[in-house]
Formats: sequence, C-alpha cells, structure tokens
Amino acid sequence: MPFGQIVIGPPGAGKSTYCNGVQQFFNAIGRRSALINLDPANDHTPYDVALDIRDFITLEEVMDEQNLGPNGGLMFALESLDDSIDLLIDKISRIAKDSYVVFDCPGQVELFTHHSSLQRIFKALEKKCGLRLCVVSLIDSFYITSPSQYVSVLLLALRSMLQLDLPHVNVLSKIDLVSNYGELPMKLDYYTEVQDLSYLTPWIEKESNSVLGKRYSRLTEMIAELVEEYNLVSFEALAVEDKQSMINLLSVIDKANGYMFGATEVGGDTVWAEATRQGGYVEVDLQDRWIDNKKKYEEEEEKKRKAAIEEAEKVNKAFDVEDEWEAALNDWTESQTTIS
Repeated sequence: MPFGQIVIGPPGAGKSTYCNGVQQFFNAIGRRSALINLDPANDHTPYDVALDIRDFITLEEVMDEQNLGPNGGLMFALESLDDSIDLLIDKISRIAKDSYVVFDCPGQVELFTHHSSLQRIFKALEKKCGLRLCVVSLIDSFYITSPSQYVSVLLLALRSMLQLDLPHVNVLSKIDLVSNYGELPMKLDYYTEVQDLSYLTPWIEKESNSVLGKRYSRLTEMIAELVEEYNLVSFEALAVEDKQSMINLLSVIDKANGYMFGATEVGGDTVWAEATRQGGYVEVDLQDRWIDNKKKYEEEEEKKRKAAIEEAEKVNKAFDVEDEWEAALNDWTESQTTIS
C-alpha cells in the first residue's frame, strides 16, 4: 500500500526546506521516496524531483496566455491539472508503487482553505491509487509572538483541516528562532497544545486600545471560541536543522497516515519502522529545549557532532549529511530502548 505526505503552508513557512530535509532523512533510513512539485511557480527546488507540474504547465505561461495575475494564474493552473487528473494519476501511481511520495504544494492559502482543486486531486489519488496520505501543514512560529496573529493561524489551520478532509499534522516551523523574537506571554506548550485561549484576552486587548481596536479584540476572541469549540487543532514543533526534531515529527506523521502500522515494502527502513512501533514519539519539554536551555542543548549537540566527525576521521572517511542522520537516529533509537 502506497503512503505519502502533502506539504502545505503559507509562503515562507519552510515547505521546500522541509521537503529537502525529509528527502535526506528517508535516504538515511533506506526508505525509497519521491518528491512531487505541485507548485507551477516554483522553478527552483532544493531537492531532487520525481515529478514536476512545471513539465506540464507553468505559472508564467498561464499569466501570459490568460492575462491573469499570480493568484489567478495559480488557480487556473491547478484547475487545468484537475481537469486532466487521469494523466496525473497514471504518473503518480507508477511512482508510488515503490516509493513514499511527498507533495510540495503552492503557498497561496486559498488553495487549501476554500478552493477545491487540490482537495479533489488528492481525494482522487486516494481513491484510484490507494494512497494513504497525511497533510503536513507548516506555519512559521513567528506568528505565536502576537496573540491575535496566533488566533488567526489557528483559524487557518482549522479551515485547512475541514477543507482537505485528510489526516492532518499542524506544525510550528522554525521553532529554533522563536527565542529571538522576545518573551512570549505563555510557555511554548500552551501554543502547541492550544490550551484555554481566554488567557490571551488581556494581551489581545493590549495590542489595540482604540475604539476600532476593541471591536477587533472582540472579533479575535470570538474566533478563538470557535476554534476551541471544534477542539481539533494542535501543533508539533519543528526545527529542520535539528535532527531529533525532524525524527520526532516524522514518527508522528507515520502514525497519522498509518505507515508505522503497515508493512514496510515501500523501502528498507525496517529498523526505523520497528523503533516507531515500539515507542514512536519522544516527549520533549519544548520550553526547556527551545527557550530556557536552548544554548545548553546546542552545545551538547555540537559535542556529539564533533565526536562523530572524529570517529569518521579515524577510519579516514568524510563526515556527510547521511552520517549526521545516522548519528541522530542512533541517539533516538537508544532513547526508544530506554523508554521501553
């Protein structure tokens, strides 16, 4: 049975960087993967592409031929893809036979909040290719620094979940940078677990103290109440450069789309699959890791990296990206053994 991820998120959330990191990770654990670019505007991908929508249609061509702007051109391009869905399904089904597929999607939020082309494409792939998909929705952690913006991204996440109607993992990306933005009103787990949002009311009111601002504050509070009523949104934290962070996130994704419960015929990642079945996610104190003792953790990781480089030099071997992943996976596997 084929499995895959759908990577979505606003511009600047780190989708392509994440896809590149995922590809490196899969190479390290021996899982055959294929990355598919579904963004007709993305002419430079940092990862190796198995299938590129730009081979069929580009945003520049659409804008020129249809006299459309960037957003309209992007929607037209995806609608055109939707109209020729059988050709796309045929190509992806061949790729997915022996590979775990990752879809890198455009960043325009309307495409996964109310426009239906992406939703129809992925539902057709589920039905006709038997793909077990999970949406990975990336949101820049910068937005948690403003209570009103945090509530707005909660609404965005909720709307995406309801629109795409697939297993969904929301992710606060670039979590390693959040300590640079100033002191947060609450601890990090408050934002990832989406705890009682009424505690943000005083800070929302401080953001706008004019007459119009008070109305805006009330609107924000009502949106927060709506999000809480659904009780669907929560976040994982991600720093792409931090290997343990990536490993933890991918164990959550494997659980969401059922990969960790199924067979491993997609690749040769039997060690990884067995480890995730036994333990899976390693609990991390986010406040301690990324704010209170961030420097200490970074120093410890640098020591481990230097030790791994020294080990590689002893056998006259260059230390590369795959070696870094292997070292991180060994640490993670040991932590799984400790938990068990």
